[in-house]
Amino acid sequence: MTGSAPLTAAEMVQRLRGELDEHMAVEQQLLTVRLAHAERLGNLGWAEWNLQTGESFWSDHTYAIFGRDPGEGPIHLRDLACHVETTDRADLDRLLRTVLHDAEPGQAEFRIRRQGEVRNLRAVLDPVATGGRSAVHGVIQDITGRRRAERIMSESRRQLLEVREQAAEERHLSVALRDAIIPDLGITADLPGARIAVRYLPAGRKAGLGGDWYDAAPLPDGRMLLTIGDVSGHGLPAIAQMARLRHALVGLAMTGEPPQRLLTWLNDLVMHRLAETTATAVVGHLDPATRVFTWSQAGHPAPILIRDGAAAQLDPPAGVLLGATLTVPYEPAGVRLRGGDLLLLFTDGLVERRSRDIDEGLALVLEAAADLTGGDLEAGLDRLIERVGGPNPEDDTCVLAISVRGGGVQAR
Repeated sequence: MTGSAPLTAAEMVQRLRGELDEHMAVEQQLLTVRLAHAERLGNLGWAEWNLQTGESFWSDHTYAIFGRDPGEGPIHLRDLACHVETTDRADLDRLLRTVLHDAEPGQAEFRIRRQGEVRNLRAVLDPVATGGRSAVHGVIQDITGRRRAERIMSESRRQLLEVREQAAEERHLSVALRDAIIPDLGITADLPGARIAVRYLPAGRKAGLGGDWYDAAPLPDGRMLLTIGDVSGHGLPAIAQMARLRHALVGLAMTGEPPQRLLTWLNDLVMHRLAETTATAVVGHLDPATRVFTWSQAGHPAPILIRDGAAAQLDPPAGVLLGATLTVPYEPAGVRLRGGDLLLLFTDGLVERRSRDIDEGLALVLEAAADLTGGDLEAGLDRLIERVGGPNPEDDTCVLAISVRGGGVQAR
């Protein structure tokens, strides 16, 4: 078998050159593909303007950015301003003076119209002088999406600021309105035959003020009206509905009718005059002569009785929330109090939390309530609220405590 003749030195050089040319062609092709991919990802293109020959070169994506047919060729540097929005031409002129007259690199933003749509472009130009050849190299980037996102963010921040300002104004108005409707929140006061303490804790700022309310006042026949309630919702609408319900109850209570009748009348008001409103309430009468507390409830947590260092929730009579139906009657309940007893009326913000079950919250309240005493009523209420978790970030909390002593229900 005859072997092939060895290659001469010239043939080896020729083969190596061929392989090198082939390798370089492949690398050039890969580089072109990579550059095109980078242009698409960055939405940018490359440009070169020869200042001596007037010839120009644009990459494919530069044509796409300007919406220009490659068959038309690149736009000459001196004609670029004709394609820019009139109000932006001064910025481009300053850039060209910097690059052409001062021979310094620079950049500018301007807008063009591409197929009727305004696009935001950024041009970075750099003067180049090598081997007696003067040119301008440039990168053109379409930043329309970025500027649009910035405008959206700016508008969102502006709207958020407006919402916060409106919320702060509404909260300020809500506080003023609530204080006008229910003055002296957080007081401790003597009523005929009893001493009361009240704590009102508004929800966090995001939730807004709610429709919690209370009242404790003597009636013409010598009994005391003790009531607490909660209108659904937050903000001015809830406060406005709360005011109507509370004022209506105060007026109706002057008739001396029993609690279940008062709740029936309130329910009629909600069903017929306060559309899309629901509320809960406890309405009770405390008779100083007999120490009997007669009460009814409308979907509201039952009061807690603290006696001899033990706290227990009263068994609630039947009653659905206000605004639910006209067909279910409200039933009465009663309990005879003793000297030293404490009665605790509260809204559900005291026991309900997103982070725990309502039964767990009630258990905490009962445990803390057992330590309440009439001689330390104000500080005791503060400790109770702290032990159950402090202010509820999502709902208002109202607590009304009534202290009773022996020899009749006298002031403590």
